[in-house]
Amino acid sequence: MNLPDLQLARRTGRLKSSLVRDILAATARPGMISFAGGLPAADLMPALPLAATADPALYQYGCSEGEPAFRAAVAAWIGEAGLQVSSDQVLALAGSQQGLDFAAKLLIDEGTPILCEGPTYVAALQVFELFGAAIVCAPLNSNGPDLAAFEQLLETQRPRAAYLIPCFQNPGGACYSPAARVAIAELLDRYNVLLIEDEPYRSVALDVDHPMTPICSLLKRAPWIYLGSFSKILWPGWRMGFLAAHPALMPHLVRLKQSADLHTQRPGQAAVAHWLGSGTRAADLTRLREGYRLRRNAMQAALQRHFGAIADWEMPRGGLFFWLKLRGDLLATRAVLDHALEQGVAFMPGEAFFPHPADGRQYLRLNYSRATPEEMERGLATLAACIEAELTEA
Repeated sequence: MNLPDLQLARRTGRLKSSLVRDILAATARPGMISFAGGLPAADLMPALPLAATADPALYQYGCSEGEPAFRAAVAAWIGEAGLQVSSDQVLALAGSQQGLDFAAKLLIDEGTPILCEGPTYVAALQVFELFGAAIVCAPLNSNGPDLAAFEQLLETQRPRAAYLIPCFQNPGGACYSPAARVAIAELLDRYNVLLIEDEPYRSVALDVDHPMTPICSLLKRAPWIYLGSFSKILWPGWRMGFLAAHPALMPHLVRLKQSADLHTQRPGQAAVAHWLGSGTRAADLTRLREGYRLRRNAMQAALQRHFGAIADWEMPRGGLFFWLKLRGDLLATRAVLDHALEQGVAFMPGEAFFPHPADGRQYLRLNYSRATPEEMERGLATLAACIEAELTEA
């Protein structure tokens, strides 16, 4: 339908399609081996507590902040991680992605500097760019951002907020060291820069021998928003997430929630609150981690066979992804993705995780949570061949 006179908001010109969601549509084809999305393994999820969602009252409208039982349970859950909050500082979300949307609406005007890791979460880039942020990135290593570069960007760019993923960063896999967490908090306090701390993978910790203290808990001056999700450990189709925030920010965030969708669906809140208070939680998480450790190790072995001569990587200590850097002139571009999809294999090109796509042309992200060892073997052999063939054809 042609609508030549239709007037849209200027920001729609910055609205990009999510490459992850586009690839997920392609992976629905029969026989496709997908290393693309961060879909958790269905066989490792706990059984749904259907009895907890049976109360008819849960199917009436609820309050925007969330169910009292959910907020109290989440406050306790966050407290176990090391960030002490009251239930009044918790807001129920339709997935933690909604929290990124609220943070962008709250903080970003056109041209507002926002400091991120480089690389960073593709959907955070999508929403920050939509609202017109000027995104600057500090290089990331396995223990956290390059601190000298991070401070320089704080000094020269004067960002309004820093967006960080300290536990098993997506896509790079970094888990910040205790020293890096303290240093980042001190810098944010010194420059009084708001922190958006995103923690969707904290519970998928496989081989970590140090505390993962939330950086928000270390701040003495800077305001903060702490985002979390249950989608990687429970039932992602229910889209259950949360945020906690500095008390001064909560009234604004609640109003944003009211204007977005009135409230998060109540049966899911009841199910999560029930699970958080259940006696099976520890066993469920142990089973989940053991299952992911086996899959992570299987992909590590397959990668060594098929990518050992063409890429470098560090085995992730948690989360759901491997992050590879190709050697020499090899690239993992959208053209390589298209070739791989034709061969029945999906992956995420690294260019999707940088504000400037050219910075990611040698990188690729591979998910290990869904494929079987046999699919990993076949899929990675095919993918390596596609990457090498692209260089030959070029």
